[in-house]
Amino acid sequence: MQPESLMLYKLIILYILDKVDFPLTNVQLTNFILEKGYTNYFNIQQVLSELLEDSFISCNTIRNSSYYEITSSGGETLSFFYDKISDAIKEDIDAFLLVNKYGMREENSTQADFFEAKKNEYIATLKVLERGSPIIEIHLSVPSEAEAALICDNWSKKSSEIYARIFASLTEETD
Repeated sequence: MQPESLMLYKLIILYILDKVDFPLTNVQLTNFILEKGYTNYFNIQQVLSELLEDSFISCNTIRNSSYYEITSSGGETLSFFYDKISDAIKEDIDAFLLVNKYGMREENSTQADFFEAKKNEYIATLKVLERGSPIIEIHLSVPSEAEAALICDNWSKKSSEIYARIFASLTEETD
């Protein structure tokens, strides 16, 4: 891969991450770049790795998803080389985000993960985030990995309903 191409791919990722106020998954970044035909999957992964190594982006892994955010040094770097991204590419990114930003935020606002606390005890951590802050966070202790995984898998489908029930229950007047 040519150094100029590598730099452009890095700048594209930094530009995308700078335009959103929430982390994006590897899949979300990769799908956009592949859809536009800018480069291939392996180059994207190499670029993400190098951006992480250089501390221009940060990564938080939850279950099988990596969530990327631009760092302050990544933002500074982008500002220095902003003009190296063509207007056409910026327009592609801006148009894509205009259409997909809300859906991507919603997709990333529900998080679930689990870990083994001790033998036969797993803790499932379930969150709904709004602007990066949890509006609800639940920790459940369960006896098996299978139950913890099932709870995490169901959280994205049922979190709104569960939140609404908890909120209603806790805000109703009691005698």
